[in-house]
Amino acid sequence: MDYKASQEYLLAKPETICDYPFGADVEVYKVKGKMFATLSFGKGNEKGTQGKMAGFYCMNLKCNPEEALMLRDIFPSVIPGYHMNKAQWNTIILDGSIPQGEIERMIDNSFMLVVSKMTKKDQQSILVHL
Repeated sequence: MDYKASQEYLLAKPETICDYPFGADVEVYKVKGKMFATLSFGKGNEKGTQGKMAGFYCMNLKCNPEEALMLRDIFPSVIPGYHMNKAQWNTIILDGSIPQGEIERMIDNSFMLVVSKMTKKDQQSILVHL
């Protein structure tokens, strides 16, 4: 999954907007004001990533802690969430090594984890569009 396909898939989620609270280099995707993904270009100097992100777009996605660890074991391009709570967020390096369907599943999961913490009213206004 490349940058453009990622961007389109993220924005296709109901009531999702793209915001830039961390500056122009980091796209933050929110549903009803709650962040469920970030998308940025890896420069290679990201502390603690051993340069793995260099030259690739990277996406941070929310994940339950058990699944986060499992995905890191399965895919070398899934690492603990850069600048995030590493127990609940993964960084996905969009280097082409992870099938698009799996990335879409991870995005869907992140979106639903955030929606599940909303009020019933907000949940219903989103879920009616799925």
